[in-house]
Amino acid sequence: MSVIGAATFKWEDADKRQNIMYRMPRNIRWNDNIVVREDEMAVFFRDGKALAYIDRPDRYALTSLNAPIVGKIVQFLSGVQQQAEVVYLQKRVFDGKFGSKQPYQFRDKEFGMVNLRVFGEFRYKVAAPENFVNQFVGTFNFSTSAEVEERIKEQMVILIYDSLGDMKNEGMGVADLAANLTNIEQVVLSRTKDHFDLYGISVEKLSGLYVSLPEEVQKAVDTRSSMAILGANYMQYQTGQAMRDAAQNPSGGAAGVGVGLGAGIGMGYTMMDTMRQAQQPGAPGQPAQAAAVPMVICPKCGVQNPQTNKFCSGCGAKLGVQTVPCPKCKAPVPEGTKFCPECGGQVGGEKKCASCGAEVPATSKFCPECGKPA
Repeated sequence: MSVIGAATFKWEDADKRQNIMYRMPRNIRWNDNIVVREDEMAVFFRDGKALAYIDRPDRYALTSLNAPIVGKIVQFLSGVQQQAEVVYLQKRVFDGKFGSKQPYQFRDKEFGMVNLRVFGEFRYKVAAPENFVNQFVGTFNFSTSAEVEERIKEQMVILIYDSLGDMKNEGMGVADLAANLTNIEQVVLSRTKDHFDLYGISVEKLSGLYVSLPEEVQKAVDTRSSMAILGANYMQYQTGQAMRDAAQNPSGGAAGVGVGLGAGIGMGYTMMDTMRQAQQPGAPGQPAQAAAVPMVICPKCGVQNPQTNKFCSGCGAKLGVQTVPCPKCKAPVPEGTKFCPECGGQVGGEKKCASCGAEVPATSKFCPECGKPA
């Protein structure tokens, strides 16, 4: 029953479905009425703390000292000057999104100090109305749901950072984050009770967790993952990338990545041969088998070629040892040899013309000075 001059309190916020809290704009007094709906709770607050709360739907007239539900409340409101605030809370579950405002400095043994940012979604609700109001209304003096939700999101990020720090101490590195997102979610969720009980909040679910790495670190992690899949080391992987870039840039050829066109093509053959070896038995992690194919360097362009090649895959020059005929016995002699291994005659160097005494190349048949047989 309402008394003349008494006020009736109820949640009148137009955006009620989007807000977890509604703080009444004026205080409640003795004889006032409180309307509590099915999906909400009314908490009475005074002197920096929650006095009591009503979570059963009904209309309550704060006039009867015998009413079992409001009995504790009216003990504080029985005097004419006694009054208190009313804070309405939603019972339903809320879905929120969180994201880092400041990066978390993660010290990794491979990549050094890396700045991480985290993003994700979580589901929460008010579990302890008195704790909730004591913290957000009493301690922080918040008046709107936006302030409350911002604080909850900040605490979620802090909890994730703490969990990442503990998992790092157990050996998890930056390169392991993507493969452990589900584990990180479970670890964080298991710690939410101890972290959020103080705020009267219960976190029901954590999902969509994403850890963002700096661009250069992400590229390095991707490179390492590709190397692991291909079974190649860093130099092999970079050579393959150079070959791919040359194929995608026909106008600039491989010169755009620091090598000539012929050298780029030769590098491709080398890379394919090396990758084939890495996948064959005998490579690291593979059963032992025959040794790798020997390679020779082209004397003209410097590209490595399998020893069985007769011509360079980079410049087309003839591979193998070049020979010259011995001036005396005509046997083939490796170029640069000074004496023939067959007859012992001089092949390289110079000789004197028998007629005029001029210096004549050892391979010359006639003297360039006098024209007589050398």
